[in-house]
Amino acid sequence: MKPVEIYTSPLCGFCHAAKRLLKSKGVAFSEVDIARDPDRRAEMIQRANGGRTVPQIFVGDDHVGGCDELYALDRAGKLDSLLAA
Repeated sequence: MKPVEIYTSPLCGFCHAAKRLLKSKGVAFSEVDIARDPDRRAEMIQRANGGRTVPQIFVGDDHVGGCDELYALDRAGKLDSLLAA
């Protein structure tokens, strides 16, 4: 399974929803809390091609996007194959 990394902040409902979906699928992920580590925000923006909102989700080297994009991949039946590839 590809490594999953998610940039979050603690008060973000979309962040919690994205993490809940990943957990429900048994996906381990590393989390970068940009509220606790604000120096990592610039890293997130660069990796996300200018994306400034949280969550920003990466599967391996692929930028998935945010919570809506993660759920859209799941509804389309593409998330499991992306994670497994």
